[in-house]
Amino acid sequence: QVQLVESGGGSVQAGGSLRLSCVPSGYTYSSACMGWFRQAPGKEREYIAAIYTGGGRTYIRDSVKGRFSISHDNAKNTVYLQMNSLKPEDTAMYYCAADVVADDCYSSSWWVEDEYNFWGQGTQVTVSS
Repeated sequence: QVQLVESGGGSVQAGGSLRLSCVPSGYTYSSACMGWFRQAPGKEREYIAAIYTGGGRTYIRDSVKGRFSISHDNAKNTVYLQMNSLKPEDTAMYYCAADVVADDCYSSSWWVEDEYNFWGQGTQVTVSS
């Protein structure tokens, strides 16, 4: 059974940084498209970033580009979301998701929730001003 575990969330002042981690387990696929999403109270869940762990494409939402970055550590089998210069509007529950069927992340689908097969439980990020 595939499980995704997020960690690294917390409370931070505006301008601070956090690094979120997503560790998958229980899957035998050599690679996957791994996505990060977030959802603030009263708002729809929105896409943030994606990376293909087999060495393919990466994507970052325009609204966070330059502040956020996504990376993958092959040795640790961990996907990271580095968040710098955090703003109060970044406050949300952040979710990691995995598309284990994809052979890459694609511009047409990396942002589509239904493309992902598995989701983590979420980790809360709170940014105060």
